Amino acid sequence: MEAFGTTMLRIGYVRLRDEASTAETAALKALGCHVVRAEEPRAAGEDDAGVLMSILDFVGPGDQLVVTRLNNLGDSARAVLDVLDRLQQRGAVLVIAEPELTSEGSGGRALRAALEAVASVEPQAVPRRRRPAADEILELQRAGVGPVEIARRLGVSRMTVWRKLKAVEA
Repeated sequence: MEAFGTTMLRIGYVRLRDEASTAETAALKALGCHVVRAEEPRAAGEDDAGVLMSILDFVGPGDQLVVTRLNNLGDSARAVLDVLDRLQQRGAVLVIAEPELTSEGSGGRALRAALEAVASVEPQAVPRRRRPAADEILELQRAGVGPVEIARRLGVSRMTVWRKLKAVEA
């Protein structure tokens, strides 16, 4: 590796799920990663401002994002394709340890084609509705907002509003 401006970085990334995550971190270091970053998986519907997004903002031309398994990059083929797109825009490469794959060359084209095929038949992710606290519902009711409008504003069903109001009354 040369001086700072032309140095290629190998950045390891792992989503912490279980005891195997420690072994994955060690494996990434053994694969020559200069830096290994890990994060807890995000709940469905949470924003993507996590460690992986920071890495994708940071990588530069010639850098490599290394993962032990493809499912570390996301919970759907669409999410993995989005990561591949961001890496390609930045001139960086994805390296997968198991099975040995890279986003470069014919293997990379085959990987992208397979992911696109899977993404085309995947069900679209439906954001999970959050459960509003009874205080939110009560506050809106005290402000003179009706149950139908409360449900619309909070993105929940009218039945949820009625149940919360009934529970507070009891």
